[in-house]
Amino acid sequence: MPQHHLTGTFSVSMQPQPWPEAEAPGLTVGRLLLSKQYQGELQATAQGQMLSAMTGVPGSAGYVAIEVVTGTLLGRAGSFALQHRGVMDRGRPTLSVTVVPDSGNGELAGLAGTLGIRIEGGQHFYDFDCTLP
Repeated sequence: MPQHHLTGTFSVSMQPQPWPEAEAPGLTVGRLLLSKQYQGELQATAQGQMLSAMTGVPGSAGYVAIEVVTGTLLGRAGSFALQHRGVMDRGRPTLSVTVVPDSGNGELAGLAGTLGIRIEGGQHFYDFDCTLP
């Protein structure tokens, strides 16, 4: 399968949701609805949900999210799911965003890959390393 390295920009809107049952001393938890617009070689919209936890230690937090992406990738139409896992360990970030295996449908069936996120000057960018059959 050919390997592709795609780049582009995206915008994101986050809408906080109540989650009072997850409150704990020294911990700030959140649940957010995500809405994204991808531009570039990935032309798509995405809807998702994110759960986050911030500790009382500056720079320590974590989040997980699932988003469903619908649009075109390299001119092929379909949808797929992305799974996020982010950890900030006293200011040292680790982020993993992976295509959920076998989640691609339509012309994106068989899609696999990982997506990197960069923020520069307030603008969000993606770097998508993927394969398509």
